[in-house]
Amino acid sequence: MILDCERYAGPCECGREHPLETKMVVVDYGCLNDFDKYMDACGLTGKRTVLYDTNTYSLPGMVHVRADKELVLEAQGLHSEKNMIESIIPQLESPDVIITVGSGTLMDFARYPAHKLGIPFVAIPTLASSDGFTANICSVVIDGQKKSIPMEAPTLVLADLNIISGAPMFLNVSGVADILSKYISLTDWKIAALVSGEYYCERVAGMAQEALDLMVKCAEGMRRGEKPDFEGMTMAQMISGLTMQMLRNSRAASGAEHLIAHLVEMKPPRFENAHGIHGECVGVGTILCAEEYHRLAGLTPKAKPFAPLNPDWVREKFGALSDGIFKENENDVLAAFDAQNIVDHWDEIREIIATIPPAEEIARLYKDLGGKYRLSDIGIDESLKPEVLDISAAIRNRLTLARMRRVLDFGEER
Repeated sequence: MILDCERYAGPCECGREHPLETKMVVVDYGCLNDFDKYMDACGLTGKRTVLYDTNTYSLPGMVHVRADKELVLEAQGLHSEKNMIESIIPQLESPDVIITVGSGTLMDFARYPAHKLGIPFVAIPTLASSDGFTANICSVVIDGQKKSIPMEAPTLVLADLNIISGAPMFLNVSGVADILSKYISLTDWKIAALVSGEYYCERVAGMAQEALDLMVKCAEGMRRGEKPDFEGMTMAQMISGLTMQMLRNSRAASGAEHLIAHLVEMKPPRFENAHGIHGECVGVGTILCAEEYHRLAGLTPKAKPFAPLNPDWVREKFGALSDGIFKENENDVLAAFDAQNIVDHWDEIREIIATIPPAEEIARLYKDLGGKYRLSDIGIDESLKPEVLDISAAIRNRLTLARMRRVLDFGEER
């Protein structure tokens, strides 16, 4: 299947244009055999550097596309860290196009240099474990702080299902969780637009919902014991990733639930043993948010005056990472609107929350698929559960319902 990117781009009723850098997305069995044909169709010529890691280079069924330079990175210890990514740029040897073969981390090792060098890159996903393949967002650790930075989107994406279908099932389940997180990210975006006037686009939100609906169908099929729909699962990832290009941020795809994954990567005090791949951590975050949001919907809040994060609290929770947290929260989004707006729209917020399945239902699905669904599954002590959403909400200055709790009084001790 070839995804028609053009149908999503262009002028929109929201008043903005949505340009897409990605010209073509191909999701099919054996599509790598026609790699040069698709490169020509996208006008991609010149010197090629093809980037692998030691795992993806020797994957069963891997088709090694023609390269002027092959660079194989050691997979052990490879992660999206700014200095590590920048260190490989000289090794690329000044290509005209970068081709990267792998998962989300390898994508960052291409999109960052492609942006810095001003050249296109091509993505060849080897598994459907997250929605970053068609995105232009680089999620990179800078000085210990996880940052999402607009970079380069791939001009061409070729997802050969012969390779993707051979990935371990837990990686595919991670991809399911990454897309089902849109239950929370769309909720957070809709609520933020309602109470603060934040920009909102029905077309982009509709794409995220399209990806979510498609992945739910695929997940339920797997749960029934049907053969995995690798095409459907991969297409859901690709559509979700395009929303990040269209917005030039991850708003439609990432809400409070994604900050659990950032927490795991940053490892502040008491979270040193946290672990798990991106989708697994996001899946646990989705369940935590679903539980808390439904609980809040059963309460009636009062507005509280805005107060910046308590410096002592930040230092206690983040230790050596505190300076980055202070900088991130300098212009707190909670200070930009009247918290009474949240209270005045609470009935509408309840209706939005009602579209999220119960946490128990999501957890049961992940459990049935063999996925991770508890904090302890990702190396976080269950005793930290009452604090996790408070701590993770401070990582990114994005307006989510989890963050809004700081300016709401539910008549509880927190």
